[in-house]
Amino acid sequence: MDNPRLHLVRGEGCWLVDAEGRRYLDGNASVWTNVHGHNDPDLNAALRAQLDQVAHVTLLGLNHPRATELAAELATLTHGVLTRCFFTDNGSNAVEVALKLSLQHWQLTGRLERREVAAFAGAYHGDTFGTMALGDRGPFHARFEPWLFPVHRLPAPAHSECAGRVARSDGSASLEALARLLAERGERLACLVLEPRVQGAAGMVQQPPGFVASVADLCRDHGVHLILDEVFTGFGRLGALTACETEAVVPDFLCLAKGLAGGYLPLAATLTTEAIHQPFLGRFSEGRTFFHGHTFSGNPLGCAVALASLRKLRALLASGRPEASAAALGQALLARLAPHPNVREVRQLGLTAAVDLAPAAGAPAWSADARTGYRVCLAARRHGLVLRPLGDSLLIVPPIAIAPPEIDHLVGAVEAALREEFR
Repeated sequence: MDNPRLHLVRGEGCWLVDAEGRRYLDGNASVWTNVHGHNDPDLNAALRAQLDQVAHVTLLGLNHPRATELAAELATLTHGVLTRCFFTDNGSNAVEVALKLSLQHWQLTGRLERREVAAFAGAYHGDTFGTMALGDRGPFHARFEPWLFPVHRLPAPAHSECAGRVARSDGSASLEALARLLAERGERLACLVLEPRVQGAAGMVQQPPGFVASVADLCRDHGVHLILDEVFTGFGRLGALTACETEAVVPDFLCLAKGLAGGYLPLAATLTTEAIHQPFLGRFSEGRTFFHGHTFSGNPLGCAVALASLRKLRALLASGRPEASAAALGQALLARLAPHPNVREVRQLGLTAAVDLAPAAGAPAWSADARTGYRVCLAARRHGLVLRPLGDSLLIVPPIAIAPPEIDHLVGAVEAALREEFR
């Protein structure tokens, strides 16, 4: 299949502009990172101001004011419970750090038997070796299976909603499986890793309200570390600064990236508690040090933009605009796309959505090589929309700052693309 490259040269709010001057709504938020839109004047100003001071200072034995300020600001996301911050540069490494910290913590506290790990079906936590083991993404990681450590795999909940309308909801099987695992292996489990409320790379697979809180309670009862991977769900995507806030949950580790720097620069953070941090302290000869580092960890430019983005995001969320956009998105998907004969299901929570495509009733199955979802995305491009499919699912993840009129354009472009592809 032809794979035309779109050469983008400029951004204006939620829109991208190609070399010929054509405009496209960014329905992918530049791989789920963009918060305030492109070329945002406030973020641009923060970046320029930091450039006049210093572009990069290593955090390996040194520090700089922006990293200190950002770590303090991130601690407020959990009301000062997760006060320790380890900066990296992408979501995979944020989760990898949490995993390593958990395992080393149990070693340092004499609980050497706690070395097993649990995660959920359909999980995606990144592409480093530790996070590949945590994931369950089939073709993404299957060829590396011989080198990956074993993981207890739990079933994901069966939940689907759009515009607040619940099509199905059942997290009981998942919770029962977790309860059984903890009863049998709880003394050997180091941690459980979960993408709260929405598993993005699984196709926007949702969890019912209260599921994350129930998982947290079970982990706490058995002393198992809970790692929440909010690389995707954090920073307004689901209507709050974090998904765990909506569930009134504070995990042992909170992993942040993507929207952390507003979609401008690579930046990630792993937050944890003082209690987990303490065993890493001691005399150098004791070998308690957490030996993990990245050259650009806590880069000053990224931290400066992140601070500006967080200030702006708090005001944006307080205004109610993302909530209105999310409602408009869900309602438009239900009204304009769900009835299409080639749409099997629509899921939407906050500013995340998936439109699952399938052959019409009685029609033959599509081959993988047909790449139907990709063809629909190419058609949408002709109607001024950038989307990225997952197989035959269209994943819709616009910038948090998108306005309801732009939602209308987004859904209209998908509607037109479906008419074109399935005429």
